[in-house]
Parts: sequence; C-alpha cells; structure tokens
Amino acid sequence: MKIEQELALAMRLADAAGEAIRPHFRSLADTERKADASPVTVADRAAEEAMRRILRAEAPRDGIIGEEFGTEEGNSGRTWVLDPIDGTVSFIGGRPIFGTLIALLVDGWPVLGLIDQPILRERWVGASGLPTTFNGQPVRTRACSTLAQAMLATTGPHYFDDHQGQHFMALAARTDHRRMMMGGDCYNYGLLASGQIDVVCEAGLKLHDWAALVPVVEGAGGTMCDWNGDPLHAGSDGHVIALGDPARLEDVIEGLACDH
Repeated sequence: MKIEQELALAMRLADAAGEAIRPHFRSLADTERKADASPVTVADRAAEEAMRRILRAEAPRDGIIGEEFGTEEGNSGRTWVLDPIDGTVSFIGGRPIFGTLIALLVDGWPVLGLIDQPILRERWVGASGLPTTFNGQPVRTRACSTLAQAMLATTGPHYFDDHQGQHFMALAARTDHRRMMMGGDCYNYGLLASGQIDVVCEAGLKLHDWAALVPVVEGAGGTMCDWNGDPLHAGSDGHVIALGDPARLEDVIEGLACDH
C-alpha cells in the first residue's frame, strides 16, 4: 500500500470515529471505570469498533492495537494503533480538546500519524517524508532561542509519580513557567506542530497515547524522543518529550536530569 493510500485510509478511519463520537459529546453517555481505574465511555468503544471494521475490510493482513479492544495480530509487519478518544476526561467534561489518534507502525516504528478533533473538526496529519498538515494546509513548529522563553505543556501533574514529578518541575523551572499549560492530552502536540507551544513533557504514556504524535510533530520540523533523548518505538517506556525546536533538546534533557 502506497503512502497516499495509507493516508486516505487513515482519513476514513478518522471520519468514521468522528461520526461515532459526535452524537455522545456533552450528552449523559454512560461512563465506566476500566481495570486501571481510567474512565471509558460509549463513544470510546463505538469509535474504535467503527475503525476496526474498516481496517478488517481494507487491510486484513495488518495488525491492530487499540486502547479499548486490545491487539489483533497481523502478518504484514504493519500495525495500526488506535486511541478512539485520547483525553476521555476532557470529553466527559465537555471540553473539545480531546482527540482521536491513528498511527501506522512498520516494524515497530511510527511512519504515519493523525490527530483528529471531531467537534472542532481540526485534523493534523503527518507521514514520513511528507510535511505535516493541519486541515490540509502545511504547518511548522516555531523556533525557540532559549529554554527560558519556552512554553511548556503537560496533561497534568497527577500523571507523574513523585520521582517523575520532581524531574518535570526541575525542567519547568527552566522554562517560562508562568505560561505553563496543564491539560490537553494529544491536543498539545497538535498545537506544538502548529507553532503554538514549544515543549510537551509526559510520563506513563502507552503506545496508543503517543504513536500517532511522532509523525505529526516531526513532519512539522519538531522532534520527539524519550527522556534520554532516544527515538520512540514500540518498545519505549512511555517517558515522552516533544520539542518544536530540536535545537533545545540538550537543554531539555539537562533540565530533566537535575539532581534532587
């Protein structure tokens, strides 16, 4: 399958997920707790089921990893990674800053990614070798001359354990922490790709949380890696940094490595 076909398929997946999600937004949809105590809604499951139906019909040899329904093995070396609603808490609270995440991995490396916000109808699309687009138009990250001027974002302090939180706050102290943003999940990475945010730093992410973000950020001129500066792949441990300006990578790594 050529990249143009893969992108078209990813777009159809996002369209189907959006159709499943929109009727439930700001409704009194049933919410349950999963085994890890995280929330899940009718919309999460309906969106993932819609995407899986399309993939089984159009890419039957490819594997699927989804947040809600686990893994379906394939035999093509290609795996679609689905997070129907990244930011379920924002969805439940009626905030349109959640997103559907769709990634394609080849031999464990993300080569295509899509962030779709179905309420605002905002969509970032990235693929290896191609410029990232936002609603069809190319976008770029912004330059950041010093870490002290950087706008830092993270989903929330409660997602860090004490040790991780200490390192995050050490990094935050080196940034323009008066403008630090909390909340946003995947939406922060789209904003970074569009040049609105400089750094996103998180820990404890699962493959479905970050796989789609890498091609989006990197196709816009940024970089993503773990807290050691190593590239992200299917075996990464969930410590994630996204940078709009790759020139600040050493500064961010140094900030995170501060002793306490």
